[in-house]
Amino acid sequence: MNRLWPFAFLVPVILGVVIYQLDSFDPAPYPAHELTQGSPVVAPKRNGRLLHGSEKIGVGRLSGPEDIAYDPKTGVIYTGCVDGWVKRVTVNESSPADSAVEDWVNTGGRPLGLAHGLHGEVIVADADIGLLNVTSDGKVQLLTDEADGVKFKLTDAVDVAEDGLLYFTDASWKYKLHDFIWDLFDGRPHGRLLSYDPHTKQTKVLVKDLFFANGVAVFPDQSFVIFCETALRRCKRFYLKGEKKGSVDVFIENLPGMPDNIRYDGEGLFWIALATEYTYSWELAQKYPLVRKILAVMEKYVGRPNMEKNGGVFVVDLEGNPVAHYYENDFTLLSTGIKIGDYMYCGFVVNGFILRLNLTQNPAIASG
Repeated sequence: MNRLWPFAFLVPVILGVVIYQLDSFDPAPYPAHELTQGSPVVAPKRNGRLLHGSEKIGVGRLSGPEDIAYDPKTGVIYTGCVDGWVKRVTVNESSPADSAVEDWVNTGGRPLGLAHGLHGEVIVADADIGLLNVTSDGKVQLLTDEADGVKFKLTDAVDVAEDGLLYFTDASWKYKLHDFIWDLFDGRPHGRLLSYDPHTKQTKVLVKDLFFANGVAVFPDQSFVIFCETALRRCKRFYLKGEKKGSVDVFIENLPGMPDNIRYDGEGLFWIALATEYTYSWELAQKYPLVRKILAVMEKYVGRPNMEKNGGVFVVDLEGNPVAHYYENDFTLLSTGIKIGDYMYCGFVVNGFILRLNLTQNPAIASG
């Protein structure tokens, strides 16, 4: 038996090499000039125990509440779930676990980003279908599902400007939501920032060749739109007016994690959800296509190792300066952080609840 053990070791190695050579997936190097260098930015205040003191809403009734849109007129929260339902949540303040969860409309796809329109409608970025308008009485209308002759594959996030224009992202024109990890492995820019004019019905590509375009937020003075690039850990801005109209620059880069949705709280702060910390594993994968090829082969045939941890929410001011960081070691794929009153509400791509944290009782505190 002792003479046979080298063969037992060599067989899976040889098999792995053969599979690697035969697999057609061919990741590209991320452009060196696009990769940020040095240590990630650090917020002056932190709370690394996001679960401590938090409350779960909708357990067993919400499945992957990815984004959260709050209607201040009614106090109702809207969220989109894996099963296609856009649900309405009325929070029970005395007992959040007993909050009312209502099935409102089913898009027939996978609703991600949500935003309230100017006339009582809800705008939905549906990953599978496109950009949707849902009237106040629950009628679903497709607004757009392509631009410049290219169909959306992963309609992701949306926000509404004061003039009624809709700004949204197609995270990838190549990969669908269930294959999103392949877009990160690929190393090529398939994302786009777009606009839709409800009056002219025109869809425009504002910025193309983005590395997994994600969250969108119109700046309070309507001068630009902020959008996230998940793969490159940054948020950029597209100028809507002024001398810089039509140009793009960086709002904040070198984030400590991979950004998803970004939300403005009306009080001078943007809340950026971080799906995972930028771990050493992700750093290696991003730098070396060989590592991503190995991970892709593992993902396809045996499952890749866990590379995510410390999902959370990163808070910045109007200039993009770090303010606070909330996170939890066991959280991954945290997709939305939004401040409503004294609370932060968090949504997730896969978890079956909305998390609520009282920020007064559980603040981020000065670190160091």
